Amino acid sequence: MGAVTSSPAPASSAPVPSLTSVFVRLKLSLLRNGLRQSGGRTAAYVVSIVFGVLFAAGMLLAFVLVRGHENAGTVAILLTGVVALAWAVMPLFVPSGDETLDPSRLVMLPLLPAPLVRALLVASLVGVGPVLTLFLAFGAALSVAHGAAATLVAVLAVPLVTVTCVALSRAVAAANIRLLTSRKGRDLALLSGLVIAVGMQVVNFAAQRLSQPGGMDAVAPAAAVVGWLPPAAAIGAVDAAGEGAYAVAAARLLLTAAALAGLVHWWRRSLVRLMVEPDGSTIGAAPDPGARGKDGTGFLGRLLPGGRTGAVMERSLRYMWRDPKTKAAWVTSLAIGLIVPLFNALQGAGSIYWACFASGMLGMLMYNQFGQDTSAFWMVAQTLSTPADAYAELRARALALLSVTLPFTVLVTVLTAAVLGDWGLLAEGLGLSFGLLGAMLGTGAVASALFPYSIPQDSGYKNVAPGQAGLAWISIFGGMLVAALLCAPLIGAAVYFRVADHHSLLWLLLPAGTFYGALLVWAGLRLAAPRTANRLPEILAAVSKG
Repeated sequence: MGAVTSSPAPASSAPVPSLTSVFVRLKLSLLRNGLRQSGGRTAAYVVSIVFGVLFAAGMLLAFVLVRGHENAGTVAILLTGVVALAWAVMPLFVPSGDETLDPSRLVMLPLLPAPLVRALLVASLVGVGPVLTLFLAFGAALSVAHGAAATLVAVLAVPLVTVTCVALSRAVAAANIRLLTSRKGRDLALLSGLVIAVGMQVVNFAAQRLSQPGGMDAVAPAAAVVGWLPPAAAIGAVDAAGEGAYAVAAARLLLTAAALAGLVHWWRRSLVRLMVEPDGSTIGAAPDPGARGKDGTGFLGRLLPGGRTGAVMERSLRYMWRDPKTKAAWVTSLAIGLIVPLFNALQGAGSIYWACFASGMLGMLMYNQFGQDTSAFWMVAQTLSTPADAYAELRARALALLSVTLPFTVLVTVLTAAVLGDWGLLAEGLGLSFGLLGAMLGTGAVASALFPYSIPQDSGYKNVAPGQAGLAWISIFGGMLVAALLCAPLIGAAVYFRVADHHSLLWLLLPAGTFYGALLVWAGLRLAAPRTANRLPEILAAVSKG
């Protein structure tokens, strides 16, 4: 009986899918599964698509209307540059908006850098942002494409602009991914609201400048420079080809292609470094011998008074620097409080009264003092057994705010008077600003005791716990209304001096505003102290809700 020999199993002939197709399917799966999590997320995504389509249609129509205009090239180039800038900074402020932005999730997979970069780049083109960028680039090229040569260049320029913008975004994200996934990166993401607010002021200022006669001529030199910066250089190549400057068009197109190659190379090096180098979690932190003095007191503590006042001030200032939401509120208030008065003064429509805007923005930080502590307020509550303790606590918190807000108010008022070119307005502006700041701090102390509310810490975009929105509205807007009414005597005096042509007496508003503001702070603290001590259980329950 012969031996039975077994033949080897036939090898599988199923084709191995490419890494690029796997990543594209993975991106689509992530998107689909994310939309299935909740109806609200699905609705938000649908709304974003609708608004994106409407925006793209509006921009295409605008580009069609400016086609043939002498400034069409300037508009197209500058707009492309702004879009590229938005792609560059987007990962720094929205690090958690797309899971594919974090390549550290792939470090344990046996993937080569070159195929990985190619797969990630193609997968990154799937989404609303890249499609919207493609339409904007198409509209920009359409507005400046005149002739067969320009049309041919536009066919190459439009996808080149889109791919370059996406590669720029991913390269920036890969180079800073360890920062973006750390606590400092989350702090940076919370400042996205500041960037939007500042950007709106800049856009408003630029729009008013451009609407003036000869406004477009003023930005033509900037467009000439941006036209040589990728990816806007690709749109500049279309414009140059339409004017017959074929050598310039070829140079700009090659420059954009070279920039894309450089971005991909930078992206690849960042991925290699990310996958082979250890991060901070595997390296022990060295002690900082200079962080504290010999007596164990930090540098900040040595500058502040002793006792409870200094301890509370140091705690408040450390919250201001370390707590993400407190830091975001401070930076936003400081930036907007400076930008709004100066921009109005630069536009020629401002007055010294705009300096009070800084006092209002900074004074709002006094509201909901206990809510900023969240559930940790229970430790503070253990030390507030009497109205005297509550008064000392609130006074120290107000002094911590004044250590920053007072010099900043002086700075904004001085800069506003300097831009307006009338130093005689300085005393009046300082007096009104000091009075408003004192009124805001006084009413803020009372509102903190009467209308405390919780600030959620699990979300970077929610500042009020569910069910407490009414308390927040009453606390902030009610307090602001009372503060405005308390400032009526100073406002009335300023109006009287101007109407009665007593301009030489306007300087009296400085000492009057300083004294009146200090009086309002003292009165507010005195009113808030017993209410704080008597309502500790209610305050603790309210601020711990989130």
